[in-house]
Amino acid sequence: MPSPDAVAAARLAWGRMEMIHTLHYFAPDVRAAHGAIGLDDPRMSYVASRSAPLGPVGPEVVLATFYSFAPAFVHAAVPAAWERVQPGEVWTASASGLATTLRTHLADHLDDVVRAGELARELAALHPILARPLAAAWSGVPTHDDPYVALWQALTVMRESRGDGHLACLLDAELDGTQVHLLARGDSPKLRQILGAMRGWQDAEWDAGVARLQERGLLDAAGGPSEAGRELHARIERRTDELAAAPWAAAAAAGDELITTLGRLGGALQTAGIVPGVVVRAARLDE
Repeated sequence: MPSPDAVAAARLAWGRMEMIHTLHYFAPDVRAAHGAIGLDDPRMSYVASRSAPLGPVGPEVVLATFYSFAPAFVHAAVPAAWERVQPGEVWTASASGLATTLRTHLADHLDDVVRAGELARELAALHPILARPLAAAWSGVPTHDDPYVALWQALTVMRESRGDGHLACLLDAELDGTQVHLLARGDSPKLRQILGAMRGWQDAEWDAGVARLQERGLLDAAGGPSEAGRELHARIERRTDELAAAPWAAAAAAGDELITTLGRLGGALQTAGIVPGVVVRAARLDE
């Protein structure tokens, strides 16, 4: 088993990596770059850009690797996106939008960006890709010349490696794409409104997920997480961190420096106000 320090580092690093990685999905410059090549539908923008390193795959592969998205959401995005653009064109557009966004908000932190990129590439090379298809695909994308984009790439390999391991834990817990959200948060109109739009699930699908978790004793009669549900969620998160911990144990000094440097970069992005609050809270920038 990995040491508690390595597990804690993997957890903290994940939160801070998200401050940069998630800009790919909501930064206006990235959305504009996708729209300029014909991906003006938000579903196409998300699905095609995240899965681009896999090649022009169909909805089945995307569903297998994304896990928590509704089939209808993914089917609305691919293969239609590949009838408009090629995966390489999508990555070029993503890189252009990311470079503009990161350069705009981190222009005064270029030294930290360059150093974080060096450290992140060292750590990314240690992250496993076996049975981790998204991490494997992103690890095969040549490093971009722009240091801001190169940092984003290395962080994305690590982020998707952790995420692929997380999906294995969800599968082991026998949770489907709606149940993973419900277990973590419980059922509520707000969850259905926000995640329904972001993931494509409809009320009937939420209802089926709630009923299944209640049958298992993981949600209570009101739809909130039961004690057993909270324990299962905590166990999944802990195991996810454990599966991601080995690189942070093998390169502890580099990992500590990267986490600290990402904290400074995350602070600048927080000040700029371009990262959602839920992501900022997970980054624990005050530690």
